[in-house]
Amino acid sequence: MSEKRLCCVVMRMNLDCNACCRKAGRIILNMKEVERHMIEKEDRKVIVCGRFRPSDVAIKLRKKMNRRVEILHVQGFGHEGGGDGGGGGGGGGGQEEHDPHNYDNAMQHDHTTTPLLC
Repeated sequence: MSEKRLCCVVMRMNLDCNACCRKAGRIILNMKEVERHMIEKEDRKVIVCGRFRPSDVAIKLRKKMNRRVEILHVQGFGHEGGGDGGGGGGGGGGQEEHDPHNYDNAMQHDHTTTPLLC
């Protein structure tokens, strides 16, 4: 239905111990749409990159870990496909402003608001 975009999301979680970090890592590794991830225990940050909706990853982590998850930053990289990226870039310019899944524009307008809590 909707095309998943390549993005990186930075989330804050309360990771108390090494077991919590391992559990979060296992949950992230079982998500097939995730390409890379990094867990920073000292900074309490989880960074996940891949083709997904950031809210879906945060909600899944919250449900499985039973901990609050804050989305701090979302970096979208657009369409990186072969032929679709070139053709979609010219015609998609006007549509991206109205795209509800365009996370780049959503984050630019909400710099003064609090992070998204899941």
